[in-house]
Amino acid sequence: MARFQRPKSKTNRRKYVPRRRKCTFCVDKISEIDYKNISLLRRFISDQGKIDPRRKTGTCAKHQRRLTMALKRARHLALLPYTPAHIRSTGWNQQN
Repeated sequence: MARFQRPKSKTNRRKYVPRRRKCTFCVDKISEIDYKNISLLRRFISDQGKIDPRRKTGTCAKHQRRLTMALKRARHLALLPYTPAHIRSTGWNQQN
């Protein structure tokens, strides 16, 4: 009977369960996301210049939609870069 038992190290392992992130906009009670607030918007753009998804940033659906619109407006007005080539050439990530 002892030879059919599993090793104790595998049975006592706990499964990794990540904690749900809170939406930073909901926690801070921010209703409007301003496209001119570049320091805030920078946190939600990857090093490749892409908009980070909800699962990575933890924002709720309502604020993710507003954040996307603010990022696109800031890009249109040349406050934020569109491409990673622009980020590398200007050193945009190292500024702050």
